[in-house]
Amino acid sequence: MPGCATEGANLSLRAVARDAGLVPSALYRYFPSRDALLTALIADAYAALAVGAKATEAAVPRDELRARFLALSHGVRSWALDHPAEYALIYGSPVPGYAAPPETVGPASEVVVTLIGILFDAAERGLRPTVPPRPLPAATAADLRRLLDQSPRAKSDRADRADPAPESVFAIGFTLWTQLFGLVTFEVFGRLDDLITDRREYFEYQTLVMADLAGLSS
Repeated sequence: MPGCATEGANLSLRAVARDAGLVPSALYRYFPSRDALLTALIADAYAALAVGAKATEAAVPRDELRARFLALSHGVRSWALDHPAEYALIYGSPVPGYAAPPETVGPASEVVVTLIGILFDAAERGLRPTVPPRPLPAATAADLRRLLDQSPRAKSDRADRADPAPESVFAIGFTLWTQLFGLVTFEVFGRLDDLITDRREYFEYQTLVMADLAGLSS
């Protein structure tokens, strides 16, 4: 729907109907409220981000763990820069009065599930973070495990593995996840303006540092 993601908190069904060339009553057959429309847009944005990022990661041979992580990271950045309005909808300021329902959790978790999968593979090959991460607080570890449990792909991946992942996988996974999206968010929202000249080179450097910390060898 043209322009939908750019509306954010000001999104209205009447405006969307106008942009789509429909009468409001026709749109109400599909979306009974603004929140229902927002949920659809948010789920679509998460899914599109995941498709783009996972496609770049999937193109790398499975045994090249470092390259897979770098490809995933660059896939996230490329999608966000190509779709800043959609990225802002899912990672920008919360829309006042809107609470995302549980059905958005699955699409939102796909990138981190892919990231954790790379770290699972690394752990199975005996690779460990160069600096052992601090033990996760029990509540944080439970949060991440619950997030993975809500993803169909994560359930499938974990079912194929003989041994559960070590706690260090979850600890470093949380760190890489937030660091990656922090980098992308800074760039998309202009926080690097007048500070960093070559954004791609800076991003590449930071992702290499993250790969080193995670013990993902070349």
